[in-house]
Amino acid sequence: MLALCLSGYCALAMAGFDVVALGVDGGVSDGNLTSYLIRSDNQTRYLALDAGSLLPGIAKGLQKGSFPQVTPELAAPYTPQGYVFRQLIDSYFISHAHLDHVAGLIIGSPQDSKKTLYAQADTVLTLRNHYFNWKAWPNFTDAGNGARLGTYRLQTVRPQQRFTLGLTGLSGVMYPLSHDRYPSSMLLVSDREGSFAYFGDTGPDALEQSRNLDTIWRALGPLIEQKKLKGMIIETSYPNEVEDKALYGHLTPAWLLKELKNLQQYSGGDGSLQDLPVVISHIKPSLKQDEDVRATIKQQLEQGNELGVKFILMAQGDRQQF
Repeated sequence: MLALCLSGYCALAMAGFDVVALGVDGGVSDGNLTSYLIRSDNQTRYLALDAGSLLPGIAKGLQKGSFPQVTPELAAPYTPQGYVFRQLIDSYFISHAHLDHVAGLIIGSPQDSKKTLYAQADTVLTLRNHYFNWKAWPNFTDAGNGARLGTYRLQTVRPQQRFTLGLTGLSGVMYPLSHDRYPSSMLLVSDREGSFAYFGDTGPDALEQSRNLDTIWRALGPLIEQKKLKGMIIETSYPNEVEDKALYGHLTPAWLLKELKNLQQYSGGDGSLQDLPVVISHIKPSLKQDEDVRATIKQQLEQGNELGVKFILMAQGDRQQF
């Protein structure tokens, strides 16, 4: 497959999914928190995968040329940033309700257009009861306490049941994850040609005392064998030096590689994950001098990569096709 790399973005021939990173960090900067846009390459509208940072990421994406279809003439009467936010984002999937995954949604809600917000039951309840409740923030949803302004339709999705994702032309299947014993989730996004997996925050099964990731690997394995899984976005929050007891439901390079080795056994065995694109998200930056956590995690992933997967570290505003 041929690749053309311009301005930090690689366009792959016969791409299936178009992904723009609006936020890639797991904290602490409030302008670059976890959020990605995805669309099928034959559709115009995006699904937002989490919404930690929205408008700052859209602005960065516009600067980098990641929305080449948007011109001031097309955007009118909105700014290009407003047009992407209001018109091109069709709906949201929220993996879990921690603030670094929903802050952009909440802050941006007064200027947003009517959309559906898809999430598992626990996430919907948290958004309704603890954020959009006229105490933390006005209620821009269609449920919960006080006057319901109705910008967002809260749609509860059930595990392992396929559902349609708004007007994106995509469907989804949600799988539960365990995030320090707190409910998180993965969304398997599909169109007619293939699938893409988006993981919210998750710890490894061994530490979470869970089988959630194993269940997901069993589901993804056949898709990899059939060459239908185009890639995944999964977190690696901390470098290997962080002790297990201090991970609080997150992954390190060593734990991710161990989990991917488990995926390999369901995908056809040795070599089956060769060149599988794995986007690393939710890296937690350090405020210490001379400590580049992204570089450390990238190095540790590559050093242990006996599986041959293609690790990708997207920066805010980057666009990639899969």
